[in-house]
Amino acid sequence: MAERLTLARPYARAAFEVAVSEGKLQTWMEAMNQLAALAATPELQELLVSPTLGSTHKAALLTDILGELPDSSLGRFVAVLAENKRLLLMPEIRELFQLMKAQQENAVDVAITTAFPMNDEVLQQLGTALSDRLGRQVKIASSVDRGLLGGALIRAGDTVIDGSVRGRLDKLAKAMNA
Repeated sequence: MAERLTLARPYARAAFEVAVSEGKLQTWMEAMNQLAALAATPELQELLVSPTLGSTHKAALLTDILGELPDSSLGRFVAVLAENKRLLLMPEIRELFQLMKAQQENAVDVAITTAFPMNDEVLQQLGTALSDRLGRQVKIASSVDRGLLGGALIRAGDTVIDGSVRGRLDKLAKAMNA
């Protein structure tokens, strides 16, 4: 996985710089989401790795599926990816692009998983506390996993805060076995 991220990084950085310079960051983000979703489908993956199709045909295939691209720079970006045989890296490119966008906007996406649903007031208080701790605006997405037993699991970028009962029990079991 790390190798794929390493390969994807220069493409994500170049796309991000073009999007910022053109003032079309959101347009590019939407296109990245669509391209990543397409590149992740098994049927399309077979076509994208096919040696019988040339890079221009592969790029044309993607742009045809997407429909009219809102920007000619996006079309050139897809063509460069096809030419360099990097179309299958779109999920990683999108992930890196999204991280760069969040840094630019001084925001971070936070995923909170709890054993039971949380009300909006508690989510707002938690969001404020996380914003203070991380020094950024937070966008919270919450989900429920009954397997946590209690507490919460919070993921903000590469930061993970495991305050779940299951996590604490796992740590206790490891400490007892050590």
